[in-house]
Amino acid sequence: MKYYIIAGEASGDLHGSNLMKGLYAEDPGADVRFWGGPLMDGVYKEHQTGRGLVRDYRDTAVMGYLEVLLKGFSIMKNVKDCKKDIMEWKPDVVILIDYPGFNFKIAEFAHNAGFKVFYYIAPKVWASREGRIRKLKAYVDKLFIVFPFEKEYFDRKEVPYVYAGNPLVDAVDGSDALSETREDFLSRTGLPDVEWVALLAGSRNMEIGSMMPTFMQFADKLHSERPALHFVVAAAPFRKPEDYAKYLGDRDFVHVVYGETYGALRHARAAVINSGTASLEAALIGTPQVVTYKVAAASAFIMRRIIKVKYVSLANLIINRLAFKEFLQENFTVENVLHEVKRLLDDEPYRSAMLKDYAEVRELLGGTGASAAVAHAMLTELS
Repeated sequence: MKYYIIAGEASGDLHGSNLMKGLYAEDPGADVRFWGGPLMDGVYKEHQTGRGLVRDYRDTAVMGYLEVLLKGFSIMKNVKDCKKDIMEWKPDVVILIDYPGFNFKIAEFAHNAGFKVFYYIAPKVWASREGRIRKLKAYVDKLFIVFPFEKEYFDRKEVPYVYAGNPLVDAVDGSDALSETREDFLSRTGLPDVEWVALLAGSRNMEIGSMMPTFMQFADKLHSERPALHFVVAAAPFRKPEDYAKYLGDRDFVHVVYGETYGALRHARAAVINSGTASLEAALIGTPQVVTYKVAAASAFIMRRIIKVKYVSLANLIINRLAFKEFLQENFTVENVLHEVKRLLDDEPYRSAMLKDYAEVRELLGGTGASAAVAHAMLTELS
């Protein structure tokens, strides 16, 4: 069977890699071609079937509505190249992973060209741009969702779906970082044996530029009050020291590790996290956190007029209340983050209540095996 998979960002690369593992397990001769990243490429290289990576998402990803407009020409060229590649390769199925701005264009094209289309990790139509449901119904043969609160929504909208749990549980629980001792983690990474706060600024250049200045001001203030406390910036594996150097300066109490997000979170006393998949990962790992988010003012202006959900963090959406604070846009200030992190460090009842909410999140997401179950369901649909 020939599978054409499209993921356009770090979270899609993670979910795509786990899906590929499931597809190879179900279909050992799977012929895979994909748009993705290093995680998907790593799975492919273990099997070496199919034509492999078309384009790396790190060369194409953008965030924010204004940023997308500014990158419009490049995006449209990628769409054109993708369509051409699909027509030349002629897969049995096109599997789209989140990334709706790009993937809906491909869904329409692939459907009209006669290809089977699956959508994995539903576009967040329950949060904004609900009109895209029409496109889901028109161009997608089967939707595969990953959050329990989506079931009632898509039932109500009469969109057929498969729900088999959340693949992030597989990624977290299957990680070596959860079994590695603190001593071994420190030895391997070279981090000092001190208490630290993890800082997750995101994987893209625009996210790093938006988050890091405030993160460093916050670190300066808290370190001045607690000199023994350090900070660990958990960077994506493909990032380089120069991506952070201009923000770090000569701070010897701030350290950067690459591709060690789970370990940095697991051994942290608390975390400050740029909104995204990482906040749900922190909840599954059990790290008390505060979520922050900031985009260009023009993008924020648009977002506030179209987003319908109460929270931006997936864990908060899953339990439909604030398990942890969210500081967005103008509320993402040094003072707000400082006050909240000090509470996360010192207030044991507050930490315990958050961990109790985390347990509820995990229970609602279900156990491991989602990626394999989704792969099996996809093959069943194709048979």
